[in-house]
Amino acid sequence: MLVYLRLLKESFGFAMNALRNNKLRTLLSLLGVTIGIFSIIAVLAAVDSLDRKITKDLSSLDKNTIYLMKFSFGPSDIPQWKREQFPNVKYDEYAYMKGVMTNTAQMGYQIFTRRESIKYDSKTVSDVNIVPVSHEFIDIQGLEFDKGRFYNESEANSGSTVVVLGNEIAKSLFDASEPLGKNVRLYGKRFTVIGVLKKQGAGLFGDSDDTSAFIPVNFVRQLYGDNNTSLTNVIVFKPESGIDMEAYKSEISQKLRSYRGLKAGEIDNFFINVFSGFTDFIDGILGQMNVVGWIISGFSLLVGGFGIANIMFVSVKERTNLIGIQKSLGAKNKFILFQFLFEAIILSVIGGIIGLLLVWIISVVLTKVLDFEFVLGMGNILLGTGLAALIGLISGILPAIAASKLDPVEAIRRGM
Repeated sequence: MLVYLRLLKESFGFAMNALRNNKLRTLLSLLGVTIGIFSIIAVLAAVDSLDRKITKDLSSLDKNTIYLMKFSFGPSDIPQWKREQFPNVKYDEYAYMKGVMTNTAQMGYQIFTRRESIKYDSKTVSDVNIVPVSHEFIDIQGLEFDKGRFYNESEANSGSTVVVLGNEIAKSLFDASEPLGKNVRLYGKRFTVIGVLKKQGAGLFGDSDDTSAFIPVNFVRQLYGDNNTSLTNVIVFKPESGIDMEAYKSEISQKLRSYRGLKAGEIDNFFINVFSGFTDFIDGILGQMNVVGWIISGFSLLVGGFGIANIMFVSVKERTNLIGIQKSLGAKNKFILFQFLFEAIILSVIGGIIGLLLVWIISVVLTKVLDFEFVLGMGNILLGTGLAALIGLISGILPAIAASKLDPVEAIRRGM
């Protein structure tokens, strides 16, 4: 063990000498490893950070949540021209389904509408994401409040002019003053603020609750009517836990087909989108990003491996005399082999550490500049270091074997 520790120490010394004595050559040779490790770890760290953000943003939603609407979350075999003819789901269909569906914990109705401006006194917040929903949405979405409450069933059904503001909207309109009970102007009407949500942070898919305003869905229905083609309506189902999802989806399809009078053989003119399908789609994209990152980084690591091999072959040539002296004093082939292998690994790991350091610097900068936490996890640090060591090991094998097989007399003569 002591022999190998001494070997490691000597190899580290030789590696440092190579860096000091041939700075430009060594740094250029290490550049491939640095770029390769930087590329793959940057991609993996970005994917991990995205995955963490997705998990955080979607943690309040049950993966079995179902969105019944005229659009599909993913690709569809139905031609586009036929999908464009699908009708919007209606409020009366929501009311009907709420009365006939079984095994349902909650069911809500939501309308996707255009963005608006909200005013309070002289202050205006533009481009606000307006979220018209029924009262059940608080239980489906799992909204958390900084102050106040969500609107109740009576307020929702009557289309009362009450509003729940996202945290950023409330701060922009009221600063440090109390928002509850204040009246803001929206759609030319006075809306009473009854709640402010807890700060959520930037949303991964655009809007977050911080920049949204929740109003009773029936207000928008009264304003635009039920047949406005510029709006997209959704019925949201939150099934009871532990049920057979395929059977539940079949029940939804059967009940809505019956209500719409669709005949046997006619296709469904609606889509039943399960939230887990959306998350699986996102996971697939993240997986593809990982693959692309590995492919791109693989070329950089290949170039880096050739660079390390080049350094080691030059090192063997420069130290031929020293190798001959070591062998003449009793050093075994294995000792010489491990000496050069360790040196190659150390040089490669140094290049990898530089790459990891660059990823860490960029992650710190991005986290501060963007409202997004870019995380370089310990797993990725260990992976980067391990990959660098592996590249050094593979790249150093041939030079190390060449050094270990040198004849001591010939090596001393050639080195003189």
